Amino acid sequence: MTEATPALPEKLASIAQMFKSAPKALRLQALLEYSKKLPALPATYLEHPEFMQAVPECASPFFLVTEQAGDSVKMYFKVPEEAPTVRGYAGILTEGLQGASREEILNVPDQFYMEMGLSELITPMRLRGMGAILHRLKNAVREEVVGQ
Repeated sequence: MTEATPALPEKLASIAQMFKSAPKALRLQALLEYSKKLPALPATYLEHPEFMQAVPECASPFFLVTEQAGDSVKMYFKVPEEAPTVRGYAGILTEGLQGASREEILNVPDQFYMEMGLSELITPMRLRGMGAILHRLKNAVREEVVGQ
């Protein structure tokens, strides 16, 4: 494990390590596979998209919402299928952080995805969008707790 990843929750650390150790071609394929794994939105958010927060820094239309569930956080993302790399990143966050505690999410290093070798696959603009997604996710987690 590197110095940049000690704060990653176990599932996210495992995903990050898999990407880091995979050849470039397999990283892109894995990212696209994660785009297919992104769960559908619950009916509540399909019927009331106003409950979701936009991530305007992202080049693709991206929306997120978090819910406190006991000691853990549930998160949901709305990303168009026409944006497979960003959707893949959302799939990674969902699988790696779903059910994590708010502290675990808040402690994720802001640019952990750079350790995954994504900069070789993704444009700088998309990478900035990924950073904004994590930043907004952390803000949503902070606000969720403050709002209780």
